[in-house]
Formats: sequence, structure tokens, C-alpha cells
Amino acid sequence: MQVGTLTFEGTIQPWGNSLGLRITRPVSQLTNLQKGSKVLLAITEEGLLVCNKPDIPHKFTEAELIEHLTPTLAHADELPDLMEHEYKLPE
Repeated sequence: MQVGTLTFEGTIQPWGNSLGLRITRPVSQLTNLQKGSKVLLAITEEGLLVCNKPDIPHKFTEAELIEHLTPTLAHADELPDLMEHEYKLPE
């Protein structure tokens, strides 16, 4: 389905200590938004623009990133020793 520019009206409402915008079912279906969808908010001269955040896969897994990591490569030797007052619980 190809969609041109459509305009929908919404109301900003309180949501805890923040503000929320309720997205109606037709809008969520047209934009492929669902619970947990990530969006990008852009502030433009015209106002606020909400866009789907593209799902960009990571180049490497966490396991691949740390596969050849050694204490030397991680600069573990450069970590300062903790002082006693930084880790000792008060009595």
C-alpha cells in the first residue's frame, strides 16, 4: 500500500511524569507501529515529527566483540585501585 501525506489529529495527555500521544489503531496499522515499537522524534521548524526507527542489525555480536579481548587489550592495568572508603560499608 502506498500512502501519501495524511494528517491525523491527536491529543497530548499526561502519562506518569511525562506526556504521551495516543496513536489510533488505523494510524498504527498504516505505519506498522505496535506495542514496543521504537520511534525517532525530530523537532523541525514545523513542529514535532514522529518516524519509525529503522531496525539496523549490529555488525557484530557481543561474543564476537570480546572474542579476542585480553586484560592488556582492555587496558585493565590502567584501572585505579579502589581506596578503602570507596568500597567499605560504614559500620
